[in-house]
Amino acid sequence: MTFNDEYRAQILIEALPYIQKFNGARIVIKYGGHAMVDEKLKNDFALDVILMKYIGVNPIVVHGGGPQIGNLLEQLSIKPEFVDGMRVTDKQTMDVVEMVLVGKVNKEIVTLINRNGGSAVGLSGKDGHLITAKKMQYLKKKNGDQPPEIIDMGMVGEVTSVDTNILMSLIKSEFMPVIAPVGAGKDGETFNINADLVAGHVAASLNARKLILLTDTEGVLDSDGRLISTLRVEEALQLINDGTIKGGMIPKINCCIEALNSGVKKAHIIDGRKNHAILLEIFTKIGVGTELVP
Repeated sequence: MTFNDEYRAQILIEALPYIQKFNGARIVIKYGGHAMVDEKLKNDFALDVILMKYIGVNPIVVHGGGPQIGNLLEQLSIKPEFVDGMRVTDKQTMDVVEMVLVGKVNKEIVTLINRNGGSAVGLSGKDGHLITAKKMQYLKKKNGDQPPEIIDMGMVGEVTSVDTNILMSLIKSEFMPVIAPVGAGKDGETFNINADLVAGHVAASLNARKLILLTDTEGVLDSDGRLISTLRVEEALQLINDGTIKGGMIPKINCCIEALNSGVKKAHIIDGRKNHAILLEIFTKIGVGTELVP
């Protein structure tokens, strides 16, 4: 046996206990960032979730689509507006968001998985009463002792409930759900919802074993810029308070903490720019990102 043969065999042996451990487990994956744009990474993602399904894991995919939405808005000469990184979504923009997320991005992901040998079904949060939402009330902080400003974000929503019946039916039938993050209000209106938040709520409602957020960073970094492999909730809160965790990582951490507090066993923030990052995080001892634990 050559060195390469022995190395490859060792990888399979290392993965075995994790394959046994997660057999039958539900794992919710938020798919976004560079992994949705680069053709090689897109194909790797499809192969990763197909492999997970074949060895007995049940992946549930929630996807974003910000760059694709931005491209179409630009083509339609609709100027985007953002507040603290969130897209203000008026009625015209909401139509574009739904068209892109549900009609284009969702179907592209489903087609890619099915073309590579998987069995995926695309959904929006409006299908089967999956995601009920309400209008988000966003308070923008001001400097000093000034009261926060109430910002009208338009049709940006927050999840009020998740009905998992349609997801469980698909999982039992060996299909992989792929979810676009739009939801329906009580009066039938459509809301644009942050994909991380949708993934967290879906994971909690399914009592998922893991929540995985694919990002365009290594994971959570310490004050010296080094990757933190494992992070407890209280440690994460302390790093937010002292400014080590900042910017767009804060809502991701908060999403993970909320999922953990709702019964999800572990949450992971991993670098979607790495080939096969999901498999490396789940089925190897070291992993490639940051795991958050209660």
